Amino acid sequence: MNGFDERLLTRNGLAARQLAVLLLDHEPDTRLPRVRDFAEELGCGNGTVQAALRLLEESGAIETAARGHLGTFLVRSERSILWRLSGLGTLLAAMPLPYSRRYEGLATGLRTAFEEAGTPFAITFMRGAGARTTALLEGKADLVVLSRFAADRLIEEHPVELVADLGPATYVGAHGLLLREGASLDAPGLRVAVDPTSEDQRMLAERAFAGRTDIEWIESSYMQLRDLFAQNLADATVWNLDEVQGRTGMGGEVLPLGDEVTRDLSLRNSSAAIIGRTEGAKALSAVRDAVDLSTVTALQAEVLRGERVPSY
Repeated sequence: MNGFDERLLTRNGLAARQLAVLLLDHEPDTRLPRVRDFAEELGCGNGTVQAALRLLEESGAIETAARGHLGTFLVRSERSILWRLSGLGTLLAAMPLPYSRRYEGLATGLRTAFEEAGTPFAITFMRGAGARTTALLEGKADLVVLSRFAADRLIEEHPVELVADLGPATYVGAHGLLLREGASLDAPGLRVAVDPTSEDQRMLAERAFAGRTDIEWIESSYMQLRDLFAQNLADATVWNLDEVQGRTGMGGEVLPLGDEVTRDLSLRNSSAAIIGRTEGAKALSAVRDAVDLSTVTALQAEVLRGERVPSY
């Protein structure tokens, strides 16, 4: 292994690392691009590509076979070796704090799916989609988990792109309107709690109370909500019911969200999305091809049903 590692530092070794990234996108028993096509993409000579392919074969990362006029086929590939040789390293995903079973199930599913794909993977937990996105843009995280609604907005504003959409009810189960015991929605000057770190929650609250100019917005987090209600410092909020149930310990009502626009926004907000930096497009493509999203959602469902102990 030491000898091979040293060869990776040569010009041929650099090409082998770049080629390993490209080969992560190829499935076994598929025809590979021509050597000159690889050379053009990597900006090197045909001989360098051929030497790089030999290095990858000698490492056990791939096995190829020439089939005459049909070209060269990838017979076998070891994704874990390809990933290691590519230099992509361990992917760090930033997720919401695991305060709900749904998030614990999501973390469990993601960790397992990445492990099965032979891709080194780690999770860091950060409160607030804004903080997670900043970490992504600054290169402190490789992937970010957030709602599809937030992902769509960020894709429009920043050099990030969608890696995966896990579908409805994978990020949150539902949102509802929480009303403090004794409070009335029709009361003038209604005090509505909003989380400044959650773009989704803020947008839902603004939609739910659209048209009312008398609202007083109270900045809060879900950890402060019980105290705000108990001390009569806030009257209502729109919140993720996964966070509320069994955690706030307060009286009051949970009401459905209002109009069709709000329900549509809530539906998009319920889907978990994974985004990554556009500059790492090849790595993102490799992640898309490798990770089985059905594994993620199936394991999340098992955690939600109490059939699996969360492990992340």
